[in-house]
Amino acid sequence: MLKHSSHLENTGKFKMEKSPYFHNKSRWHSSLMKLTFWSFIFLALIFIFFYRSPSSNPLPQDPSRRSLRTYNWGGPAWEKRVRSSARIRSRDGVSVLVTGAAGFVGTHVSTALKMRGNGVLGLDNFNDYYDPSLKRARQALLDRSGVFIVEGDINDSTLLRKLFEVVAFTHVMHLAAQAGVRYAMENPSSYVHSNIAGLVSLLEACKSANPQPAIVWASSSSVYGLNSKVPFSEKDRTDQPASLYAATKKAGEEIAHTYNHIYGLSLTALRFFTVYGPWGRPDMAYFFFTRDILKGKTISIFEAANHGTVSRDFTYIDDIVKGCLAALDTAEKSTGSGGKKKGPAQFRIYNLGNTSPVPVSDLVSILERLLKVNAKKNIIKLPQNGDVRLTHANISLAQRELGYKPSTDLQSGLKKFVKWYLGYYSGGKKAAG
Repeated sequence: MLKHSSHLENTGKFKMEKSPYFHNKSRWHSSLMKLTFWSFIFLALIFIFFYRSPSSNPLPQDPSRRSLRTYNWGGPAWEKRVRSSARIRSRDGVSVLVTGAAGFVGTHVSTALKMRGNGVLGLDNFNDYYDPSLKRARQALLDRSGVFIVEGDINDSTLLRKLFEVVAFTHVMHLAAQAGVRYAMENPSSYVHSNIAGLVSLLEACKSANPQPAIVWASSSSVYGLNSKVPFSEKDRTDQPASLYAATKKAGEEIAHTYNHIYGLSLTALRFFTVYGPWGRPDMAYFFFTRDILKGKTISIFEAANHGTVSRDFTYIDDIVKGCLAALDTAEKSTGSGGKKKGPAQFRIYNLGNTSPVPVSDLVSILERLLKVNAKKNIIKLPQNGDVRLTHANISLAQRELGYKPSTDLQSGLKKFVKWYLGYYSGGKKAAG
């Protein structure tokens, strides 16, 4: 702007020093330049403060975006670990990418696959929905078994593409998800991010891979929602979800069918029924009941309308793992290549439950006997937050096609859980929340 003023003076048409208008305009331009300069400095300071200071980065503090944080991956050493973990070590073995590997079911499934000589690579974002230290302990357990967990997000398409470039996975066991029914009322976007966008991101990577892997993934018994017909069968209605979690899982099944139909991906959905056991999730009733009973805290037990019982088809983790492996072993190959379908592909849905619903009050009684502590109980009405009165699995299809036969009753399963819990949290070495 100074050059422009000089040019005007050189033309001989105007003498700026004699014009009040141009005198004021010059002062205004000078003020504007100062304002622009200090605005730039202020914005630069904001950039430095928020983006260069690790303690001030707001992303990890926002629950709905915590899984979007940056992860470090890549490089020769990293690729070597990935290949080593995914290397098949048995004659009839397969190579499996397990998402959510540091989760409850993911840890048990990864261990079982590795013990059979399969190549297993884990993927997990280690979010803080519940105590991340428990996930890190599971990670250490898997590391000792030779399973490497890549720390990253299933929405990271670049990472997924890289993993499929490094390893030609034959199968994907997709167990990563935002779990929990009640938490959806607090942070709904996390369910859409993980259970819908995350699933699509994974399926996109799988359909573009060559060869395409067969996919087994975790749906949920929650999809049966307000269905009053029991036991729940795979042929029953699933269009009345009672929670956002259930809705995202049902949406996942429809999305999976779409990718099966268009791209020839082999897809098997497993509807889990209230899984429990060692290394479980702290947000599950059996887990926090145990914690609170031992601490002498009052536990809240739900009852349905008219003093009705609330019951769950509790399924022990070892039985769930057997069902997962059976689904993987019977999964047919995908029929597409390079994102193009070449023929009809397998699409299946199975219930994995125990077929023996148990009232939650009986669960508490068993825990009291095992812990040798009388619980302080508060009976309250079942809230309208997504919980349902009863879950009960019809597993005849899984029995017939997968050879699925659950063998652990609640008493035996809880005994194993309590033994693990007391060992893991003994001596005050770890806080149980």
